[in-house]
Amino acid sequence: MKALIYDAPERLGFRDVPEPVAGPGERLIRVEAVGICGSDMHAYLGHDDRRPAPLILGHEAAGVIVDGPDKGRRVTINPLVTCGECAACMAGRENLCEARQIISMPPKDGAFAQFVAMPERNLVTVPEGVPLDRAALAEPLAVSWHAVRLALQVVPGPDRALVLGGGAIGLAAALALTAMGVPGVTVVEPNAARRDFLAGVCRDHVVAEADGLFDIVVDAVGYAATRKVASARARPGGVIAHVGLGEDVGGLDIRRMTLQEITFIGTYTYTAQDFRDTAQALFDGRLGRLEWFETRGLDEGAAAFADLRAGKVAAPKIVLKPW
Repeated sequence: MKALIYDAPERLGFRDVPEPVAGPGERLIRVEAVGICGSDMHAYLGHDDRRPAPLILGHEAAGVIVDGPDKGRRVTINPLVTCGECAACMAGRENLCEARQIISMPPKDGAFAQFVAMPERNLVTVPEGVPLDRAALAEPLAVSWHAVRLALQVVPGPDRALVLGGGAIGLAAALALTAMGVPGVTVVEPNAARRDFLAGVCRDHVVAEADGLFDIVVDAVGYAATRKVASARARPGGVIAHVGLGEDVGGLDIRRMTLQEITFIGTYTYTAQDFRDTAQALFDGRLGRLEWFETRGLDEGAAAFADLRAGKVAAPKIVLKPW
């Protein structure tokens, strides 16, 4: 099969590799659409020690089962593989599984390829009429759905929410906040081209800089600068849901957070139920028309990464098509 392979920082190769073999309880899936994630970009830049070269990246995928009794079934893929037996899994917090693995991270190759093998329990059926390129958005949407769900447990019934970052995870957070009934959502995006794009595809208020205080602040970037904004813009008693993995340290105003009882939540991926709930919300149209991505061929993947690196892409997401 053909695959897009991370060979070294800022170097991707498109070449033939052996087709994966489905193991016990797994299905072989013909990948029809796979999104480029921020974590893929971190790896591409050489900033993620968890993803050493050479490696097939990509974990936001949808496709069609090509083997077994479910042959022909259209599915979107939950890329987080867990043991199902530890205390976290038994508590429905599979994202904290001690043995968790995710495709695109050793020992599991990712979905920037024509085929991928996945456990059957990680597959969610996509209804006819839902395009698979949109179904591939279930994974980034689930990341933000999980973050918003956790934030709403701390501050139920908020009036105002702020999202830092207008990429896919930030936009997904805005869509999840709206779907869960938050009336006033503001998105901060410094890139003017992306800000204009967002203004045309979502109903939320999109600005270059935040002003005022908010019940919920979602940091979808994760740099010291955005954490500084988050800790300044969270209202007393509010919550910061931190999703971005831009850099490790800096930015938080711990004194203000302590004196104003601002809750900080680190959020990672999603539970299996979060993924299913997000997929259903996507299928039901509760997350909008999902027309905020552009598509390119998998063989154009190296150029897509370079364009993202250069800030030339207005859309929050690029979805690659292997066929």
